[in-house]
Amino acid sequence: MTKIDITYSAEVAAARADGSAIVALESTIITHGMPYPQNIEVAAQVEEDIRAAGAVPATIAVLNGTLHVGLEADQLASLGQAQGVAKLSRADFAACLARGGTGATTVAATMIAAHLAGIRVFATGGIGGVHKGAEESFDISADLHELAQTPVTVVAAGAKAILDVPKTLEVLETLGVPVIAVGQDSFPAFWSATSPHPAPLRMDDAETIARAHLLRGAMGLPGGQLVANPIPASDEIPAPDLAPVIAAAQADADAQGIAGKAVTPFLLQRIFEATEGRSLTANIALVRNNARLAAEIAKALNKQAQSLKS
Repeated sequence: MTKIDITYSAEVAAARADGSAIVALESTIITHGMPYPQNIEVAAQVEEDIRAAGAVPATIAVLNGTLHVGLEADQLASLGQAQGVAKLSRADFAACLARGGTGATTVAATMIAAHLAGIRVFATGGIGGVHKGAEESFDISADLHELAQTPVTVVAAGAKAILDVPKTLEVLETLGVPVIAVGQDSFPAFWSATSPHPAPLRMDDAETIARAHLLRGAMGLPGGQLVANPIPASDEIPAPDLAPVIAAAQADADAQGIAGKAVTPFLLQRIFEATEGRSLTANIALVRNNARLAAEIAKALNKQAQSLKS
């Protein structure tokens, strides 16, 4: 049987050895989300936020055909400047490994890698979902099906605001994915703390979220949880301000025939330009906020799992 070789950073290897809490991080935010050198600076800051909260960060990527769980500082810097890095999801993850390629992991691919490495919590910005016009394009992110089958708790600021949020929530319900808003009854809207859409579930602390993760496993239920953590109010962009900007960006994408994996980065760039950088500032704030909560959940999971063993 073919073996999956995983290379762990020194920090992650030590955490695995001593049982410390670990939080997975994706790498597309480095390669496809921000310009250099800001991408490296933000990635390093998010890792430091997790350390400050008492857990260990594990940024995940494929480098020259090897799956890396945790990147050393020089590897992170190199990835941040690399050209032609693949954007990996479930469909092309194994192919990248087989061909000796270099790729950055999306939400779906990061979940797969985290599970292979025994990591139960993953912090990201926002998940993918159902794109507007999906009734004709069938453009639905693999992230949703990954949440339904891979047992990782994903902390995000909801679904990306460029998506069709009601349809995304409907698909998640159909797939049996718990969608948990933190501390509020409204489903957060990525750059905005609230939305008109009620959250299917609400939990107010990391301990309860961790308990739900463990209980799903004990019940034999497949898949993970989506923890929808609202952006701090001081950092948000109000939804009414964003609505016309998103609509204009979507119209530009439609007019230019942008499709598939190219849609999200195109829309995010258009929104960045239209908001004069406010969307990126908010994005950084929400990713850091999610990283801190993910660390608390990872610590609670470790404590509760140890308690069950004793």
